[in-house]
Amino acid sequence: MESLFVYNWQVRDEWFKVCGELSEQQLRQERIGGVGSILNTFFHIVDVESSWIREIEGLEDLEPSLEAHMTLDDVKALSDQYRVTLKEILLQSTAKNEDRIVKVSWQEESYSYGEVLRHVIAHEIHHIGQLSVWAKEIGIERVSANFIGRGLSC
Repeated sequence: MESLFVYNWQVRDEWFKVCGELSEQQLRQERIGGVGSILNTFFHIVDVESSWIREIEGLEDLEPSLEAHMTLDDVKALSDQYRVTLKEILLQSTAKNEDRIVKVSWQEESYSYGEVLRHVIAHEIHHIGQLSVWAKEIGIERVSANFIGRGLSC
């Protein structure tokens, strides 16, 4: 499963680079779908990933504010900062955690640890697809969604 997180992080970084060429107005423009704008979507991806993983590990949800991350560089820095901790967590996560039942503070239901990790992976892939649609609409380069050719193994 670690390779799918690395895949998501590679693709996210490539999108940060492509979207770094956009104006602030283009990054903030309200769009159909997602969480409203390209900038908000990046922030949402980073926040959701960290929140779910920290919560299932019994760590405090950091709850960053969008107001404190008003530029793409701010959100990229947050992504890079959180990734350090998340990598450590994922490296220590073993198959024995797969079926461990976990709960998060914002939902009544309980889930398996593995189910939450798969949810986090799928969540980002979903939003990256939205970025691809928006990129096509505004005529900018789209990042490849291919897993093959990235030097990742399962």
